[in-house]
Amino acid sequence: KAGDALLDVGAGTGVISLIGQEIVGANGSVIALDPSPGMLAVASARGVTNTMVGLGENLPFPDHSFDMVTMGYALRHVADLSQLFAEYKRVLKPGGKVLILEITRPQSSLGRALLKFYMKGIVPTITRLMRGSKQAQELMRYYWDTIDMCVPPQTILDCMASVGLTSVHRHRVQAVFSEYT
Repeated sequence: KAGDALLDVGAGTGVISLIGQEIVGANGSVIALDPSPGMLAVASARGVTNTMVGLGENLPFPDHSFDMVTMGYALRHVADLSQLFAEYKRVLKPGGKVLILEITRPQSSLGRALLKFYMKGIVPTITRLMRGSKQAQELMRYYWDTIDMCVPPQTILDCMASVGLTSVHRHRVQAVFSEYT
């Protein structure tokens, strides 16, 4: 809400950070944290005002610094979920909230096959045609591999709860998108 302090971990190009800046307004603050200076440069060029290089597993902030911590579509790149969630809990103010958006591998064999065909076949081909770049095409093929290796949703929920985050919940959208709070 207006005036809140938001930390966007794995901010990438700043999509969530920009939305956060609009919500918290001039009296709030948003920090976009990402391990890639290149991604943060794109975020800055798009209008993100406060960026910082860093990892979610080792947050460079004092305890109880933020009203909300977000992560959009980067959880599958984290090596140690327990450390990540412990850091989230540490930097959250009492009553603070976590919101994680992530793509989840479909549970059914048919759903997995369809998503794999789409993400590893159609999307890379369209990307190559639209961007004219073989590297962009390969990046989109890699994207499926990261989805295929995702941590199961129950493991994520259990890990969040194990570090002391309370009222953990998963909301699923269209069978492949998950919101963890």
